[in-house]
Amino acid sequence: MNTSARLGAFGLGLAVVFTAALGLGRAVGPEPAPAATHDQHGTAGDQPAGKELLPAGLQVSEGGYQLLPLTGELSTGEPRPFQFRIVGPDGTPVTAYTTSHEKDLHLIVVRRDLSGFQHVHPRLAADGTWSIPLAVATPGQYRVFADFRPAGHDGLTLGTDIPAPGDYRPRPMPPAETTTTVDGYTVTLTGTLRPGASSQLTLSVSRDGKPVTDLQPYLGAYGHLVALRGGDLAYLHVHPDGTPGDGRTAAGPGITFHADVPSAGTYRLYLDFQHAGKVRTAEFTAIAGTPSPALLPPAPPSPAPTGHGSDGHTHD
Repeated sequence: MNTSARLGAFGLGLAVVFTAALGLGRAVGPEPAPAATHDQHGTAGDQPAGKELLPAGLQVSEGGYQLLPLTGELSTGEPRPFQFRIVGPDGTPVTAYTTSHEKDLHLIVVRRDLSGFQHVHPRLAADGTWSIPLAVATPGQYRVFADFRPAGHDGLTLGTDIPAPGDYRPRPMPPAETTTTVDGYTVTLTGTLRPGASSQLTLSVSRDGKPVTDLQPYLGAYGHLVALRGGDLAYLHVHPDGTPGDGRTAAGPGITFHADVPSAGTYRLYLDFQHAGKVRTAEFTAIAGTPSPALLPPAPPSPAPTGHGSDGHTHD
């Protein structure tokens, strides 16, 4: 067989193979679409079908807005200025905000092991720089959340990590409990976190065995609750039920909230409440659903021979 004949036979063979493969593909069906992935946090109407909403606080930027730290590390001694900006879609610092809970911006600071929680309120300069004297109790990697609402825009929570230099010794998350104490106050948690649904939680405050019925408004409510998911520190929006002075909301002992928990897992709850002119923070560990054992907090270690100091909660 000459060269031309060989090439013709080879081309005919390829055509037969290609035609057979095409017919088999049509018989089996079209290639499946790629699996859905997580998208940016937003409203359900903004998400393509099959995609989940990303919880708040996991991103340093969203919707064109970015959290830009101007301070590279946190102080573990004397408070030092911590500064940052919120940069808008046009690339310039945001200077106009809509007030929410009596403040234009709420800053949450917590160590990656969910200890050392602080809820503070920095001041805004004319050039869009936020600043506040800040110190943390112990070294480690900290998550900083900026919870705010730009004027004319929906609310956002952006987050970034900032280190506090030094010997970092992480603490295990405390086990789940329904009662905790802070500064002589006892706070009891009633209600269960339900994954994928709104959960009603009531936190009741007592002192010396007596219900506290004269809680003072703090940032327009009798209490504020922040929930963070163990592992990734997803920031969950929790809304109080009622407003002081509305004629139906009692000043204690119970403060009711509605929490939207996206998944099974372990969560850390931080309740800020004000009484006798001082704001205090009560902390709880709560379990939502039936998480995998890998998502549960490890058993606490044996007590060390010496104690440790307070986390140094701060409010401003």
